[in-house]
Amino acid sequence: MGRTDSVVHPIVREHRQRVRRWIWGLLLVYVAAAALIVLSPVGYSGIVEAIGNWLRAGLGLNWFGYGWIEFVANILMLVPVGLGLGLLLHRLWAVVAIAFVASCLVEAMQWLIPVRTPSLRDVIANTVGAAVGVALAWFVRRRRPTHRVTASN
Repeated sequence: MGRTDSVVHPIVREHRQRVRRWIWGLLLVYVAAAALIVLSPVGYSGIVEAIGNWLRAGLGLNWFGYGWIEFVANILMLVPVGLGLGLLLHRLWAVVAIAFVASCLVEAMQWLIPVRTPSLRDVIANTVGAAVGVALAWFVRRRRPTHRVTASN
C-alpha cells in the first residue's frame, strides 16, 4: 500500500498537532526576540570585543577576530529558525529560501538604522545557519517513526 492508503492514528495526530503548536509558538517568540536584537539601534562591538578578548587570551585563538565572531553568531542565530521551520514545513528547500529572503529584508532595513551596517556576509551566514537547522530537522524527521495504520489492517 502506498502512502496515501495509510491513516495516522488519531492519538498520534493529536500529539503531532500539539507539538506543532508548541514549535510555532517557540519559533514566533524566538523570531520576535531575534528581530529586536538585529533591528535595535544598538552597536554590539563591546560584546563582540569581549568575546574576542576571551578567545584570544583564554583559548589562544589569535586569528578569531571580530569578523569571525560576527559570522559565527549570525550562523548560530538562524539555526533554530531553520530547525523549527524544517520540522513544520514539508519542503525543506523552501525554508532555506525563506531564511535567505528574510535575511535580505533584515539587512535592507539595517540601512535605516544609523549604528547598524548591512552586509552580504551576514546574509550568507544567516542562510548557512538556516541550512544547518534544516539539516538537523531532516535528521529528526528521518528518525521519527511514522505511526501509520495501513488500510489493510
